[in-house]
Amino acid sequence: MSFKSFQLNLLNLRPWFTLLAVVLLLASVGLGWLVNSLLIIFGLLLLAPIVAFFGFRWWLQRNLVADQCPVCGYEFTGLNNTQLQCPNCQELLLVQNSHFQRFTPEGTIDVTAVEVPAKSLEE
Repeated sequence: MSFKSFQLNLLNLRPWFTLLAVVLLLASVGLGWLVNSLLIIFGLLLLAPIVAFFGFRWWLQRNLVADQCPVCGYEFTGLNNTQLQCPNCQELLLVQNSHFQRFTPEGTIDVTAVEVPAKSLEE
């Protein structure tokens, strides 16, 4: 190992040595609270994305609803407590209590038709 390669290795470590020297200087002067607060901020910056990722996944599991359209039976997903449109039949739907419901304005009566088979008189 030559002196020149050793010198190049020290140049790569120079910023870390400077940071260590500043931290030791501040700690010896009595500004340990400043060093501690900077370390806490640095730790929070590292942990915040991880907590946000798992928090978003938890929220998505609770609010993502997969159900069928009550009009055409097409299955798709939506967010709970929102209003959306069926991608198949374009019907306006509300997502409530983890189910899709037709959106009807106030005063509208929603009727479900039932087919009744006709009997002939000869039977």
